[in-house]
Order: sequence, then C-alpha cells, then structure tokens
Amino acid sequence: MLLAADIGGTKTNLAIVDSERGPRVPWVEATYPSSRYLDLETLVGEFLSQRDLSVDRACFGVAGPVIDGRATITNLPWAMEEAQLAKALRLSEVRLLNDLECIAYAVPLLEERDLCTLNDRLPAVGGAIAVIAPGTGLGEAFLIGDGSRYRACPSEGGHADFAPSNALQLDLLRYLQDVYGHVSCERVCSGVGLPNIYAFLKASRYAEEPAWLADRLSRSADATPIIVGNALDRDQRCDLCVATLDLFVSILGAEAGNLALKVLSTGGVYLGGGIPPRILPALSGGKFMRAFRNKGRFSEMIARIPVHVILDPTVALLGAAAYGLEVLR
Repeated sequence: MLLAADIGGTKTNLAIVDSERGPRVPWVEATYPSSRYLDLETLVGEFLSQRDLSVDRACFGVAGPVIDGRATITNLPWAMEEAQLAKALRLSEVRLLNDLECIAYAVPLLEERDLCTLNDRLPAVGGAIAVIAPGTGLGEAFLIGDGSRYRACPSEGGHADFAPSNALQLDLLRYLQDVYGHVSCERVCSGVGLPNIYAFLKASRYAEEPAWLADRLSRSADATPIIVGNALDRDQRCDLCVATLDLFVSILGAEAGNLALKVLSTGGVYLGGGIPPRILPALSGGKFMRAFRNKGRFSEMIARIPVHVILDPTVALLGAAAYGLEVLR
C-alpha cells in the first residue's frame, strides 16, 4: 500500500491507497494541522499508528521546491529528505514532489464534475498542458506527453518578473518596486498579492476605503478573504475591493496566457490553487479570458486553447497518489 500526502504550511492531507482500488478511492483519509507537529515524521507516525493498514512506500507533495530529494516548506520549519524519511518511517521508498507537480499529475484523471470551464475548446491530442495555481503563493507547472502518458514538470515560474500590460499595471509595478525592489508575479497574483493590489489602489486614490472596511481589515491577520468577500458580496460591495479583484483577475489571465505560450499548451490550461474556485463569478465575467487572449499576433492561436478551473480541493493529494501508484511499484 502507498501513503500519499499533500503537505502545506497550514494543513497536511493524507491518504492510504492501493493499485487495486486506485488513487481516487483511498482506504482512509485524514487532515492534520501542520503547525502542531515538530516534523513530518511525527505527524505521519501518528497517522499510521492509528490505522491497521500496512504501508510500504510513500509519495509526499510539498509546498516548495524539491531538489536532489530534499525539500523545505514555505511557512513551515520542516526540512525533509527522502532517504531519511524512508528510514524513520520504515518504508522501502519515499518520493518528494513539488505540490504543483502533484496537481499536474492529477489533471489527466480529472472528470467533468471536477472542473469549471472558462474556454470551451477541444484540446489537441497529446498536447502540452499548463497548470497555474494562485493560492497563498503562485505555483506553475506543465505536462508533456510521450505518446503513452503525461509527465509533469515543476517550475518556480510564479517568481518570474511581473509583466504589466497597461498603464494601471505599470503604476502598480512602480509602486511595488518601491516596496520590494524585485516584483515577481506572485507579488500581485496570489493570496499574498491581493493585499498588495488593494494597498496600491488605496494609495493611488483609485477608490475610497469605507470606514467599516478599514475597521474589519485592522482586526484581521489575513486581508485576502475580506477583500474577495466584499468584492463579490452583492448586498455590501465595496468599489475598492471590486477594483482589486478585477485587476487581480486581469493579471492572472495575462500570466496564464504567458504560461500557455511558453509551453505551447494546446492540451489546455488548468487553474488550481485555493483562490480560483472562490472567485468563479469574477473569472467567468470576461476579464480573465480577454487578458488571456491579448497576445498580439498569437491572440487567435491562444483563443483556441481550452481553459478550466479545478474545483476538487484534494487534487494535489490525488496527484501524489496517482504518481506513487504508477512510479513507485
């Protein structure tokens, strides 16, 4: 049996699967708060001790780069190494994958009910597939086919330079350069990026900040859900929040289009991460696809690429399980 996990700074999802039932039908699943544990070995050890199931190998998706079998997690003081984990957990093999790599491996397994389609086009058979995932940060990955299966390739493309596409975005870039120096796409296209856009629009007097909203933000450690909630709330919409989300959606559309061009993703573009399912009304309103298609001489070509939002919140766990069952035989 295989132990699969999706390990993040906030929570860790685990499942035990086998080849007979497949990656979508685990024997058992559980979620643990990551920060309550000193290390991954302790968390996994507790999980396994409570189950009467024999596990012999594991595949862990982690929110951070994996290099030479070693990984660290953003926002969590855990250091992980494949051989050390295998020894500590008494497993024959442990594989660490980037979490976006796990999401990518899950894409070929997704069904219609797992998706919301933004651009309904036919994918090219065997064409490359792009995955972009705004959550706390911005993850990017892609899949390439070899004629019989897809292979996922991780990247740290979310940390590439933010490329403004109009005058307002140029002003945003200049504003954030004064704050950060280097401005990556993640600074404006993620959960940590939304408050940056909000602060810029507020400072530039694009719209007024209501007193009730300022009070709510001052009492919250995370401004992102407040900004998004008040942008989508029909009864108490805030113009500043609406403008923030509109700018975010346009930047996300442009960056998704950039990724589609870079990997020539004729097989489709898939939006993962925690934010897209929460802002479906904004993504479906037209701004995202207009920015996605705005690629000059290649606008017509890129308009033919299908685009989907992944709705399944456990997609990274599914990808870790699928990879483990196929590769760690």
